[in-house]
Amino acid sequence: MTTPAEETFADFGLSSNIVEALADQGIHEPFPIQSMTLPIALDGHDIIGQAKTGTGKTLGFGLPVLQHVIGPDDKGYDELTQPGAPQALIVAPTRELAVQVSKDLEVAAGKLSLRIGSIYGGRAYEPQIDDLKRGVDVVVGTPGRLIDLMKQRHLSLKQVETVVLDEADEMLDLGFLPDVETLLQALPEKRQTMLFSATMPGAVITMARRYMVQPTHISAADPADESLVKGDIRQLVYRAHHMDKDELLARALQARDRGLTIIFTRTKRTAARVAEELERRGFAAGALHGDLGQGAREQALRAFRNGKIDVLVATDVAARGIDVEAVTHVFNFQAPEDEKTYLHRVGRTGRAGLKGIAVTLVDWEDVARWKLIAQALEIEQVVPVETYSASPHLYEDLDIPEGTKGRLPKTNRTREGLDAEKQEELGGPDSQRRGGPRGGRSRGGRGGRGGRGGQNRQCQRTRSKNSDKSTSDDKQSSGHSQRRQRSRTRRRNGQVVQRDNQGESKN
Repeated sequence: MTTPAEETFADFGLSSNIVEALADQGIHEPFPIQSMTLPIALDGHDIIGQAKTGTGKTLGFGLPVLQHVIGPDDKGYDELTQPGAPQALIVAPTRELAVQVSKDLEVAAGKLSLRIGSIYGGRAYEPQIDDLKRGVDVVVGTPGRLIDLMKQRHLSLKQVETVVLDEADEMLDLGFLPDVETLLQALPEKRQTMLFSATMPGAVITMARRYMVQPTHISAADPADESLVKGDIRQLVYRAHHMDKDELLARALQARDRGLTIIFTRTKRTAARVAEELERRGFAAGALHGDLGQGAREQALRAFRNGKIDVLVATDVAARGIDVEAVTHVFNFQAPEDEKTYLHRVGRTGRAGLKGIAVTLVDWEDVARWKLIAQALEIEQVVPVETYSASPHLYEDLDIPEGTKGRLPKTNRTREGLDAEKQEELGGPDSQRRGGPRGGRSRGGRGGRGGRGGQNRQCQRTRSKNSDKSTSDDKQSSGHSQRRQRSRTRRRNGQVVQRDNQGESKN
């Protein structure tokens, strides 16, 4: 009998095609959450899975889904009630997570005949509708677009036998639980339901009790790691002055052995500004935030995964969707709003058993907020260390070479950059609303101030002023003309004196 440490995916009775597809990617041994989930999920039982971010939940629910779904080349496909209609539904809170889950499943299903479709907003409806018409066996999507297509009768859920709710606590935070309940009510009563989440708020547990049948609660944790944050992540917290943050960050990004890095900000404006500032300092950086169209967001993610940029500056919209093993550092440019946000941010590093570093820069006014977060997560460093860009302990903590300044030397600028990654035209409302290669910003100048967009606006203002001036001159000319045409009556010594249009006396 094998021990858990020696288990492979082949030991769980998975299809040989799935096992071979995973082996081709160098994936042989399951993580703890996968080992605990697979036997129960493969038997068709409902599951509530709770594990820290980055522990491999996707394959934990994804492999049973692929095992149960019948593909077009499989026996029994023609006997389905609706051949080509979805047999499994996976609901994710964000577009980025939906894309990531789809890609992970496509890898595992590389030797299967079943079809996986991504349904999410920000893209044109037509390609997604066309995919559904051709037939999709597993649908991965976000609640809003799924409901839209369901109401338009392009998406039928009557044949779904397995539903997965991924990152349920994030759906709660984003206000998606009513939409999730709408989807669950449209599914057949006889089904398998799996819910996965890093945390379990009361509202999520209530929903699970309402829509699940005798679920098995699985909590995967390392007995030697009792903290809420994974033990593979080294946490550093500094109290930094906002005027010195850019310089501090630029020096920290030159630490030895730094790989891919994600910088989280609280606002979209800050994300755009920090990305532009790092580009100006020579780093291969890109921004990812809600003001970008879906094409620009996917361009930034692809460039990051492909190594064309090694710094991604993002708002929390990306925290749930980025699953890149090579992320070595995460920086919180500003303190997160709460402990849950912190968990999901720092969980982007230290994934798949690798080590990671999470650095949080706390503003003076956010010290009280950080103390609450640290106490809630039982983090030892409750009081941030006062730190500046030239502080010796910063260089020592992050292993920054001595003499490093806030600009990347030209000899180290080896990445191709964001523009080396082609941006796809995805259609949809985002493409119509936002133009330009960076979701509305012109390449001619930062923030559109000096580019063609700014020149066009200036030309429009100039033309508008000239037009207004011309209209005003026309009105004045018209007024003079009318006054010249009026005859005037004057009296001189009691007699009426008439003047012509030139003002000359006729008497």
